[in-house]
Amino acid sequence: MSIMAEFTKGLWKELPPFRLLLGLCPTLAVTNSADNGLGMGVAVIFVLVLSNMLISMVRTVIPKTVRIACFIVIAASLVVAVELLMQAYTYELYQRLGIFVPLIVVNCIILGRAEAFAAKNGVAASIADGLGIGMGFALSLTFLGALREILGNGTCFGYQIMGSNFEPLRIMVQAPGAFICLGLILAVMNVINVRQAARQGKKAEAPVQCGACGACMVIRQDGKEG
Repeated sequence: MSIMAEFTKGLWKELPPFRLLLGLCPTLAVTNSADNGLGMGVAVIFVLVLSNMLISMVRTVIPKTVRIACFIVIAASLVVAVELLMQAYTYELYQRLGIFVPLIVVNCIILGRAEAFAAKNGVAASIADGLGIGMGFALSLTFLGALREILGNGTCFGYQIMGSNFEPLRIMVQAPGAFICLGLILAVMNVINVRQAARQGKKAEAPVQCGACGACMVIRQDGKEG
C-alpha cells in the first residue's frame, strides 16, 4: 500500500472513533466544546506520529517478549512532553482536559497502531499511518465538539453563531449529549456508506469489529498474538 493510501485511510475508512470505535473515552468526555476537541486531537497527533516513528526505528532491536512494555515507555515519554508543552503554552486548555491528557498513554489508538502497524512497517509508512489516524481522530473530536457546542450553547470555538432567539439544548454539553451526538453521527455515516455502495453496485461493508484492525490483541506469555 502506498504512503498516500496509508495516510488517507485514517480520514474515513479507519476513522478511529466513528469507524473503528476506538478512543471513545476522550471522545465522549472532552468534546463539550470545539476547542477542547481540537486540543485533545492535536495532543494525540503529536504522540501518535512520534511514537509510530520511534517504534518503527527500533522495532528490529526490541525483544518480542518486552515489546509492549517498550511501546508504553515510548508513549509515556511523549505524553509527558505533551503535558509540559500544554502547561507552558495552553494552560487553560490543559486544565479543561484534565486527567485525559496523561491518559493518552493508555489510549488504545496509540498502542494499537504501535502493535498493528509501526512494529511491522518502515518509518515513512508508520509516520503516514500515525498522521492519518491522528488527523482523523482530531477532526472527529473537533466536529463532535463543535456540534455539541452549537446545539448546547449556540457558539462555536467560543464565538456566538446562533441568533438571539435560539434556545440552547443544554443536554448537548452534558454527558448524555455526547452519546446522543455520537449515535447520530454513526447513523449518518452508515447511511452514507450504504448509499455509496449502492451507487457502485456493491454491498455495504459492515462496521469494523473490535480487534479487526489489530488494535486489541491478546498477548500471551510466550509473546505470540492470540
